[in-house]
Amino acid sequence: MKEYLETYREWKESPFVDEETKQELIALEGNEAEIYERFYKVIEFGTGGMRGVIGAGTNRINRYVIRKATLGYAQYLKQTNRRAAEMGVVIAHDNRRMSREFCLETAGVLAAEGIRAYIFDSLRTTPELSFAVRILGAAGGAVITASHNPPEYNGYKLYDQHGCQLVPCYTDVLISIINKIEDPLSIKSLSLEEAGDLITVLGPEVDEAYYEAVMNIRLRPDVPRDDFSVVYTPQHGTGNVPVREVLKRCGYHVTPVTEQCFPDKDFINTKSPNPENKEAYELAMEYVTRTGADIAITTDPDCDRLGVIAKKKGKYELLSGNQSGAILLNYILEYHSQNGTLPENAVMCNTVVTSTLGDRVCEKYGVKVEKTLTGFKFIGDKIHTYNSTGSQTYMFGYEESYGCLISDIARDKDGVQASLMLCEAAAYYKTLGKSLWDVLHDLYAEFGYYLDALTNVVHKGSAGAKKIAALVDNLRNEPPTEVEGIVVTEVEDYLSDHMQALGFPSSNVLRFILADGSWVAVRPSGTEPKCKYYYCVTGNDLAAAKAKLSAMRHVFER
Repeated sequence: MKEYLETYREWKESPFVDEETKQELIALEGNEAEIYERFYKVIEFGTGGMRGVIGAGTNRINRYVIRKATLGYAQYLKQTNRRAAEMGVVIAHDNRRMSREFCLETAGVLAAEGIRAYIFDSLRTTPELSFAVRILGAAGGAVITASHNPPEYNGYKLYDQHGCQLVPCYTDVLISIINKIEDPLSIKSLSLEEAGDLITVLGPEVDEAYYEAVMNIRLRPDVPRDDFSVVYTPQHGTGNVPVREVLKRCGYHVTPVTEQCFPDKDFINTKSPNPENKEAYELAMEYVTRTGADIAITTDPDCDRLGVIAKKKGKYELLSGNQSGAILLNYILEYHSQNGTLPENAVMCNTVVTSTLGDRVCEKYGVKVEKTLTGFKFIGDKIHTYNSTGSQTYMFGYEESYGCLISDIARDKDGVQASLMLCEAAAYYKTLGKSLWDVLHDLYAEFGYYLDALTNVVHKGSAGAKKIAALVDNLRNEPPTEVEGIVVTEVEDYLSDHMQALGFPSSNVLRFILADGSWVAVRPSGTEPKCKYYYCVTGNDLAAAKAKLSAMRHVFER
């Protein structure tokens, strides 16, 4: 019998599998293609942890896959931290289908292994989880979320004792432990009643500590706010309470998009919960147009990312993550430079797929730039190194995908911090007669025009995974040498020994740098069935940059 069919049979006949899951498996009988997709592999950890479609099978997110990963994590913690059981693990979850159930499964498996678990009474943001791990002195953390993915997805992210997502040198060890677990179906998970004191429900004191820490990031707490207003939507997710509460306490007038403020597993009132997509802003656009607010902001379901629309020549337009990140970076560095508080060893972190406009801003202020691979865990890991060695003073970190971190109270990107700092920046610039778009164009006038773009090429299933691998291999083996007469001067292959010698973990990423400073990076997604093409194009103006971008897409998107 084929291996995937054998695994399917084991699941269907196991006495440890619950009745609902068994019925789902029985309904698959005769559908070998679907059985193959669900059982041909074990769902993998990627840049954002483990993420996939909810359902029965080893290649789906379900209670048994969660139990197996958690048992492996428990064994990993015991092997690497002799005090892990007493220090415990903090667990948070978002509004998605099965999120609360998966949270309780995680806590139950940890408790069965004698490890204390801390859970919240309801949904909480990913950045607050990172913060909670730190202030509670826990051995680690877990978040049940699929971030901005469609409703049928859920996921699982793991953190170390510093509140940082596990980086590859640790996940490699963890995965090897997980792979040694022979029977994922019989793993024990204790109920709240059975666990007793081993599972603690956290009270409001953690929330209060987090709010206070976020409010401490303000640079200009007295910036005039009477003539400034903002529209906010949490996309049915975890940001509704903390973002609105922090902005309220700091004196900002916020109009909530009420249709999207209540938690909903199906995201019924938004076409997309992803701040990268214009569809996510349709209701917010109606609100901001009606109210005349200065900006509208949105956080994704687990509130680690922030998107913003702002006035541009009388209309409201969406800023990209690269653009809003550069504006925030400039605001922070400009403030410290003007007030003489910019450290000599200041550093900004971003990723190899983030626009280099921010690098130019840092050059102006004499701030060092450090690049990491995609995934904010690499930035979080850098922060831990800086704090441990005193080598650099962290000022800001951001990714092109709308995630940034201002203060290292957390070690993951933080949509609550970003919301507060962006409102402060927008309110301050308004006192100077400028919108956020005006500030961005000031940066273009100083550093040159930057056009950034992302293409997602989706190929689902096992066949799609093979096609994506072939696309990347083709570019690796036969790299383009020029684009419209502009020479490709360098190819960075992050699987190569050279890049690893520079301190980058091995990763299937290619980056092609052109003679004029433009570049394109190609990366198969670690959590989704897609290949991503990131473009950073320089030009004298928008028209010239668009023409160059079109030529680059024609060359690289084979």
